[in-house]
Amino acid sequence: MKRAIYPGSFDPMTFGHIDMIERSSKIVDELVVGVLNNSAKNSLFSLDERVSMIKEMTSSIPNVTVASFDGLLVDYMKEIDATIIVRGLRAVTDFEYELQIAQTNHVENPDVETIFLTTNLKYSYLSSSVVREFASYGGDISKFVPEQFIERIYAKYNIIK
Repeated sequence: MKRAIYPGSFDPMTFGHIDMIERSSKIVDELVVGVLNNSAKNSLFSLDERVSMIKEMTSSIPNVTVASFDGLLVDYMKEIDATIIVRGLRAVTDFEYELQIAQTNHVENPDVETIFLTTNLKYSYLSSSVVREFASYGGDISKFVPEQFIERIYAKYNIIK
């Protein structure tokens, strides 16, 4: 069985994330969306909120599960018996960083492989940081995130729309 993990902070989940999950779930037998619990980061949404939002968006994809983890990704992969990491690439600058991380993970555990999927062109500009920036100023985020998340995101900034 090919079990892969698509790791990230997903703060908040965007249409780009959803696209990556849908596409990668067709390549592997099981896809775990791994939500990183990074206590050093000041997240907009709590870990439980992020996990819940992803579960909400992926409930119709039978081979996708959502779980949180902390620590090293390669250690968590051993726990869940995953050998594939899925990462999305928006631009060349993403590749340089992601290649370094992929090579490091492979050195740490030679059984771990990283699959890079290029982002759908319509989401190539999109990141959670862009969503947070627009939302913090009350900008229109309807082209970035699912409709059911919009009010939740604005509420984090005390913005009522």
